[in-house]
Amino acid sequence: MKPIFFWTWIFAMAVIAAPFHVSASILTDDEGYHFTTVVELPATPVKNQASTGTCWNFATMSFLESEMLRMGKGEHDLSEMYVVRYNYINRMRDNYLRRGRGNLGQGSLSHNVMDVIRVHGLVPESVYSGINYDSETHNHRELNRFVNAIGQVPVDLRNESPEYLELVNSLLDIYLGPVPSNFTYEGNNYTPQSFTSEMGINPDDYVEITSFSHFPFYTKAPLEIPDNWAHKHFYNVPVDELIEIMDYALHNGYTVNWDGDVSEKGFSHVNGLAINPSVDVSANDYSTTDRARFENMSENEILDEAFKFESPFPEIDVTQEIRQTGYENFTTTDDHLMHVTGIKEDQNGTKYYITKNSWGTERNAFGGYLNMSESYVKAKTIFIMVHKDAIPSGIKSKLGM
Repeated sequence: MKPIFFWTWIFAMAVIAAPFHVSASILTDDEGYHFTTVVELPATPVKNQASTGTCWNFATMSFLESEMLRMGKGEHDLSEMYVVRYNYINRMRDNYLRRGRGNLGQGSLSHNVMDVIRVHGLVPESVYSGINYDSETHNHRELNRFVNAIGQVPVDLRNESPEYLELVNSLLDIYLGPVPSNFTYEGNNYTPQSFTSEMGINPDDYVEITSFSHFPFYTKAPLEIPDNWAHKHFYNVPVDELIEIMDYALHNGYTVNWDGDVSEKGFSHVNGLAINPSVDVSANDYSTTDRARFENMSENEILDEAFKFESPFPEIDVTQEIRQTGYENFTTTDDHLMHVTGIKEDQNGTKYYITKNSWGTERNAFGGYLNMSESYVKAKTIFIMVHKDAIPSGIKSKLGM
């Protein structure tokens, strides 16, 4: 995942650029987008990953917090940085075994969270904030530079000495804080493992699913994205079945952990909207007036118009081939993880996914949420994570679950 300071730059550019400097009222005015909620599942408050590239963990923790709500465990705030700390250790070990050719950046994926939970469990945020330095918000810029610098030493020396391992733990203690072996929470004593069991979280209940045609469908294969540094395998299904899984999950009370591309011009967090606009001005989706209006515009100008359009903008009918082309020409990239908590429809009956982001509540007028259109999701999803029981039985059978 891209570090948040990159997205701060993107946000600044969006404000400077006239096409994106559009009031959020475009979604609520008499003209523009009108949404009706179809499904809205319980979720915990929006958090802020701040100056870190840890969206993979914030999204997955939010997903697990909703799972705890679904299972009747109540509302709990899980510690993201407890998992991040162990993940740094895991990836430094991986980098050593790969002779320095691993990934020591800040990004990871949902399965990396589950790998930590299996061994080390979970703790509440109140027990482990992960901020042991002079800052009110998370900032891993300096920490990650030390991780990279220290991680190179055993590679050069071809040896992970006991002193090196002690140094790594000391570094993480300094920045994130020592991890608790036991703690008191809501009047009860726990270890991280007993707390995880009490909250009903079993990492083996969750699976990651993708949709790309360079792998056989209904098999498992490793995605080639850089943040899959653990080289984990993902179930592969046709894109229409990926959407079917998301819809089935949401209609049956299960939220969806989503990973995908947010670097498109059709993605505007400030406007609370992610769309996949059609730029074919000859298409039947446009009225004669619209076609005349767009005839002399460049593609970028048409895309810019999408957020000022007087009604929901026509979007691309995404096929498996279109999706695959985006992945193989690198326009669909692994940028960001978020948490899908429901479904809305616009006034034309077009489906959108209610999406909880981890950029705080102040960066848009929608409390940190946005709506991603079905076309956008079909084109720009890298993978999803869901509970096994959130998959339709017919698809589960095809996947051999």
